Parts: sequence; C-alpha cells; structure tokens
Amino acid sequence: MALAFDDLGAPISRDRGTAVEAGLGELAGRPVAMFRLAGGRHRGSIGPADGATITRCIRQAVELGIPVVGILSTSGADIHEGVASLHAWGRIARAVADASGVVPILFAVTGPCLSGPALLLGMADHVVMTAEAYAFVSGPDAVTEFTGVPIGATKLGGAFVHDHHSGIADLSAVDEADAVAALTELLSYLPQSAADEPPRLPVSDPLDRDCEIAPTLVPARPTASYDVREVVGDVLDDDSILEVRPHYAPNLVTAYGRLGGRVVGVIANQPQMRAGTLDIEASRKAARFVQHCDTFNIPILTFVDTPGFEPGRDLEWRGMIRHGAELVHAYCRATVPRICVVLRKAYGGAYIVMDSKGVGNDICLAWPTAEIAVLGAPPAVRILFRRRLDAIDDADERARETVRLEDDYTTKFATALIAAERGLVDDVVAPIDTRRRVAEALDGIRTKRDRSEPRRHSNSPL
Repeated sequence: MALAFDDLGAPISRDRGTAVEAGLGELAGRPVAMFRLAGGRHRGSIGPADGATITRCIRQAVELGIPVVGILSTSGADIHEGVASLHAWGRIARAVADASGVVPILFAVTGPCLSGPALLLGMADHVVMTAEAYAFVSGPDAVTEFTGVPIGATKLGGAFVHDHHSGIADLSAVDEADAVAALTELLSYLPQSAADEPPRLPVSDPLDRDCEIAPTLVPARPTASYDVREVVGDVLDDDSILEVRPHYAPNLVTAYGRLGGRVVGVIANQPQMRAGTLDIEASRKAARFVQHCDTFNIPILTFVDTPGFEPGRDLEWRGMIRHGAELVHAYCRATVPRICVVLRKAYGGAYIVMDSKGVGNDICLAWPTAEIAVLGAPPAVRILFRRRLDAIDDADERARETVRLEDDYTTKFATALIAAERGLVDDVVAPIDTRRRVAEALDGIRTKRDRSEPRRHSNSPL
C-alpha cells in the first residue's frame, strides 16, 4: 500500500535536501497525519527543518483529532547541522509526548533508527519493524569499545531482537508495503482519538452461539498446558484476533479482538509458556496494554489461568515488586469496562493483579472447575500440615493422607463456588456459555464512563 504526501513542512532552502515527506492522507478510508523520514543527503538524518516538519505534522494530528502514522529510516541527528539537530529530534519527542494518549501514534521502521530518534519508538502506541530494520541508542562500535565484545547492527538491535527480547516491536513485516498493511490493521481496532470510540464492524458470528471448542482445550489437571489463544478465539468473533507483541513475554497474551463487532482488548495468561506465571516482562507487557486500552476507550477482557508470580532471585533483584506494581496500578486506574474470566487456576498475588474483583473489575466470571485460592492445594497442604505428614512413617500412607488433605483443602477453600459465595466472583458459568455470558456482561456495562474529577496524572510505578 503506497502512501502519498502533501508538503506540510516549514520553508526549506533549495540548496539543502530534506529527508522528510509529511501530509494528511488516508489509510483504508481513515484520515491520518503521515510522515516518512528516510533518504535525503544523509540517510534520513534529522536536521532542524526536518524536525520542524515532523513536529508540525504531529501537532496538526492532535488539532484534527486523527492518528499519527510515521515511516522511519533514520541515521539519527544530522551532525552536519550541529547541536541544533539534537534539539530538532527533542522537539519531535515533545510533540509525541503531547500527542500521547490523545491520538493513536503508530510507527513503522523500515531501515536504521539510531541514537536519540530511536527513543521515539518507545513513546509510540504501536511499532512495526521490517526485516531490514534495526534500532538502538548506542551503536555496535560503541558497544564493542565499551564491552570488548564485537557485535553487528542486526544482532544488537535488529527486528528479531525487538520482536522477541525488548518488546519494542508490536508486529514484524517483510517490507514497507507489508508494514503499512500491518499499521492499517492495527488502526482498524483504534479510534480516531481518545475522544472517540473504536470502530464497530458488522459481524456474522452469532453472539449466542455455544463455545464448543474452549471446554475441550483446558485440561482438568492444573499443571497440564494448552494454548489459551484457542480459547480466546472460540469466545470472540471468528477471525477477529490480532495479537500484539506475540513473541515478547509469551507467557502472557495481549491482543485485540471483537465481540459482536465491538473492539475489546484481551489479556490472558498463557499456560503453554512458563506455566502462565507472571514475570517482569509479562507484567510490563500487560500493564502497557491495559493503559493503552484505557486511553482509547477499549473494554478489557482478561482470561486468568496462573499459578502465581514466577519465583527467582534474579527476578527479585531486577525489581519484580516494582514491575508487578505496574500491572496492578494499571488495572486499578483503568476506567473502561472490565470483565475477568477465571478459566482454571487463580492463585496468590498473581490472581489479584490479573484484574480481580479486589482491584476493581466490573464483572468476574469463573468456570465451575476453576480454583481460586491463596495457594494451590499441594503447597498449601505442605505448609499447613507439614508436621502431621512428617509424623507418618509409612510412605504410602503419607501419600494417601496428602491426597486426602489436598482434596479437602480444594473443596473447602479453592473452588469457584466458594469464591462466588464470598462475592469475589459474580457468576459461575458453564464453559459452553462463555461467549454469550461475556457478551451479555459487556453489553450491560457498555455505557460505563469515568466520572472522577479531573486531576494531574497519577505516578505510575514505571
């Protein structure tokens, strides 16, 4: 898909080439403000005039209430223009910050994105990277000089790195045309601005149909794995799911989808990876997506099946507390409609931060076989009845007593019915009824609005 540009730039002298094209246009019939930073005399380097053009484009997007779409292939600030080039991309960053949370900001990287301008990628709502793209703040030469370890541009900051390890890339693409197609698909789930609702599409998938696939996918055994994306796909409209950041922190799924044609944001534990535990990357990934959905009026649908936070010394030293707090903070602050479905396991603090009733979800549903507790039965029994079990000399008898105590603990403390009796679950639903019950719940709270008094932004634990 080609992009056409009308000049929005400030006057530029004829004897100096510019690396920027910018203008107003359309993507799939949606008005957008577009710019392409590429080429020019110094491979897309940003000079003062280039910065002014991009800044004006972004600010006009805010004024018009339309998304920003940028195509980037830049070698960084133009050293030929001196320190003024640094301030040029700094002004772009200020414009992006001012636009953040007001209009969607979508970037595609089709070549290098180096030094300071690479930071703009972290400020965007979504980033698509092509196979030839790479981005980093400090280049291979600097890294090699500092560490003594030779490294190339692709290995340092190529598309695979940002797709799998840093989480900068939401989606990957083959080339620029494919990247623009990906941006177009992302845009189909987003409103024009934070003042609007996401587009609702006609759908042929009946809202009252049975979920016949989902019940067969979730094993009864708590430790058995399955692909939660197939469960989500059975609940939502056919072929409506677009997963973002699929390879980064794959133990947690973030995706757009539709239910009755209405856009929803999906967050789900993935038992297929790391047993669905929450670690630092998963917490940050989910927190960012929750905040994004809340900004752009997208209801949040959370599917829970987690044994807890992943344990580990390295995780604790790297700030599991702080990053776990990002997720609970994002959910607690979210004001869009929020529905939680507990599929199987919901244990400990990880259950609470996955949009439990305690942090303010609107409706919590659970499957009849779901287990909701401080701990799963085996570790709980080991803690509660260690002395009794240690006093049993016969190994077979000890094993039988352990099983009996685990069954008794589950029955008394960990069932969905117990949670429902305590008001922690709004309803226990048959798996086959999940789609229609979620649809009914979403329809019932669709008019939810934030009625709080305007205030300064909260201090998110970033």
